[in-house]
Parts: sequence; C-alpha cells; structure tokens
Amino acid sequence: MRLLDPNHPFFRPAWRRYLMVAVPFAWAGVEAYNDQMIWAYLFAAIGGYCLWHLVLAYKPDDEA
Repeated sequence: MRLLDPNHPFFRPAWRRYLMVAVPFAWAGVEAYNDQMIWAYLFAAIGGYCLWHLVLAYKPDDEA
C-alpha cells in the first residue's frame, strides 16, 4: 500500500491531479507569506511529492 495511489480512479481526470499538486504549493506560499517557514517547507515538500507521483511519473493503468 502506497501513501498516494496515482492509479486510484479518483485521480483519473487530469484536473484533479493538477489541483492536488497546486493546493499544497499554494498553502506553502501562504505560510511563507506569514513567515512560517517550517510549515512552508513542509507543504512545499508535500507538493513536490504529489508533483512527482501525480504528474511527472504518472502512468494510467492501461499504459503500465
């Protein structure tokens, strides 16, 4: 079992995958704006993890 399963049917539409990547990066920006850098780095790392699994390394089930 993975922490984030990119082959789950919920992530099939591309807009959901991109939204799931954008939200943690946006929240990291909010935290950085408020000078909460530890939280900003944490959410940026979460966004990077989602970016890798949901966008860059994403392969639908039928292509895998």
